[in-house]
Amino acid sequence: MRTYVLRRLLQLLPLLLGISALTFLLLQLAPGDFMNTVAENPQVSARTLEAMRHRFGLDRPWFVQYALYLRNLFLHLDFGESFSRQQPVFTVLREGLLNTLLLAATAAIVTWGLAIPLGVWAGMRHNRAVDRGLSLLAFVWLSVPEVLSGLLLLMLAARTGWFPVGGMRSLAWSELDAAGKALDLLRHLALPALVVGLTPLAGRMRQMRANLLDVLQLDYVTTARAKGLDERTVVFKHALRNAVNPLITLFGYTLGSLVSGSLVAEIIFSWPGLGRITYEAIQSQDQYLVMGSVLMASVVLVLGNLVADLLLAVADPRIVHD
Repeated sequence: MRTYVLRRLLQLLPLLLGISALTFLLLQLAPGDFMNTVAENPQVSARTLEAMRHRFGLDRPWFVQYALYLRNLFLHLDFGESFSRQQPVFTVLREGLLNTLLLAATAAIVTWGLAIPLGVWAGMRHNRAVDRGLSLLAFVWLSVPEVLSGLLLLMLAARTGWFPVGGMRSLAWSELDAAGKALDLLRHLALPALVVGLTPLAGRMRQMRANLLDVLQLDYVTTARAKGLDERTVVFKHALRNAVNPLITLFGYTLGSLVSGSLVAEIIFSWPGLGRITYEAIQSQDQYLVMGSVLMASVVLVLGNLVADLLLAVADPRIVHD
């Protein structure tokens, strides 16, 4: 297992290097740079612009900029400096990444906490009203764009006042006790987590239902029924474990996709996460902040895939020896 994990980790290095190179190239192909935004301010002189361009290294060829970026990244773990915020990129991204991971973890609880029981419920009542109703609901939800669902929930919060319309904390956050702060955070987290978590929910529920129906047709399940066991015992004691196994690998993939898919929810609900920071950095053409954001998101996505591979290896040890 240790060799398998090491081999998988070594495969991440060329992947991340390719992602960084592609991101840097796309940024170079985009017209203008951060200095164009600064130049719109009439109070900034041409000499100041030239000094800033030299300070940020924008007066050098792109391949020199990229080589220096890689040198600082690998030798010093330095992601560079944010042009717009005048801070180290890692300092800017650290809190945003933690906020995004909190949102993704909560969304994962929503996805898997509902997908498995609803899929089992639909599978146990195959072709009945419950099954058809859940299938229709899944079909409708798969057809709803994440942007639309986010805007609808935002409108609900604005009209009812049940939830905050944005942000991560209330204005009176510092005056609350520990329990009050936790409750306030959960109220701000509820709607973004629903938007991110409900997007993959329909697909996972349908997969759980299909897996259970396949397992219920196997011979050992028929044998269990022939012994006189009731249907609930047959499902939960004999069929459910094998039906859940194919979903193990999807768990790791879901973690990574939730992080990368939180961009829309973070923008709509003003959640101070990695996606919102990336969006603002792209708008301001903050080159190194965009690079750092993409790399951090890629690392989380790749680690999610690694978790999926490890879970699959645990479920099927033969993979480790391939």
